Amino acid sequence: MNINDIKTGYVYHIKDTYFDVAKDDKLMRNREGGAYRPTYYCLKDEKTGLLWVVPMSSRIEKYNAIIEKDVAQYGSCMKILIARYGDGHSAFLFQNMFPILPKYINHIHTIAGIPMAVNPAVQKEIIKRFKDVRRLYSRGIKVIFPNITHLEKLMLDELAEEMGQKSKAT
Repeated sequence: MNINDIKTGYVYHIKDTYFDVAKDDKLMRNREGGAYRPTYYCLKDEKTGLLWVVPMSSRIEKYNAIIEKDVAQYGSCMKILIARYGDGHSAFLFQNMFPILPKYINHIHTIAGIPMAVNPAVQKEIIKRFKDVRRLYSRGIKVIFPNITHLEKLMLDELAEEMGQKSKAT
């Protein structure tokens, strides 16, 4: 896929090759039981041009317990959002988000063959949380499990290399 194929507000699946390149054991692995899982909400970082993905889970009870624990301890929980998606709810796991390039996106997630967008109000909250969690991380507050500093550098280096090859070809 290229950047123009990525639709804002939709959910995607990631190629296994990303995990081979990233080599971060804190990333949620791509497949569980032979199916593409988890799904990932995708958004673009306007500063770097990278895509960022937020893993999604249908394990609402598990993540509600984590939210309740964080709220009791800290007064809030920024790292997980439970919100409506499709005909149910999903947990959006900002604690597991990471940067990616379009070439590592396999395909858009569909339900009955139709790409399913995330509700616009939920999208606004996702963007807000994404920015808030990134700010916390930049201040040294460990709210994200993968090493996103390393992963961002890895993706930016790869992007720069691709751009260098493209400019040589023209």
